[in-house]
Amino acid sequence: MEQPRTRTPQSRPRRTTPLPPQARAGRGGARPAGPGRPADPAGPAPESATVYRAGAGRTRPVPPVLLTLRRFPNPRLTGLGSGLFCVGSMLALGLLDSLLFGSSKAFYGVTFLLVSGLTAGWVRKADLVAGPIAAPIAFAVGVVPIAQGGSGFGAQVMGVVTTLALNAGWLYAGTLVAGVIVLVRRARLNAHREAQRRAAAAAGRRPSQPGQGPSQGQARAQAPKPRRRTA
Repeated sequence: MEQPRTRTPQSRPRRTTPLPPQARAGRGGARPAGPGRPADPAGPAPESATVYRAGAGRTRPVPPVLLTLRRFPNPRLTGLGSGLFCVGSMLALGLLDSLLFGSSKAFYGVTFLLVSGLTAGWVRKADLVAGPIAAPIAFAVGVVPIAQGGSGFGAQVMGVVTTLALNAGWLYAGTLVAGVIVLVRRARLNAHREAQRRAAAAAGRRPSQPGQGPSQGQARAQAPKPRRRTA
């Protein structure tokens, strides 16, 4: 007997849904830019990230002026120390002026401006007022070697007074320089303190993160109050 033939079903190709353009671009690489179609950013992304990281690692060069200023000494003098420094410097410069420059008032005035600025910049923050106070005293002491007076004590005093009167411009200028530097330092100090105060206040108001315990203020508020005993 002949057996009936059985037909095996032929395998049919499966129908797959077409992939979206983003997936096709991800498989095949970046799509080229065309008219009305921007370039796919999937291709150059690693390169741009590498360039950004390389640029972020670079540091800006420090100007040579700032490097030179950083090399100068930066002491912190007390009020008495700044006064002694200013007076001693102007006395030494007055003696040097009388020996080498023939009691030049211009040389003495310019050096007084420099010493006043250094005194106001080197005095510590707690004694900023000592800078403008020490400047005129040092100017009067340094004038003694360059004052043109007589041989007697009275004549020498009159020579000092006359020199101070004729060179009052240098005296006011040096005192003004010291005062301006002290005011700037005081303003920066107050701004720094205010910034620290705001940062501390912001840290105290910041809520506790999830998973952490309550803050100190919340713990105090949530703590049970002791009961008062009544008779």
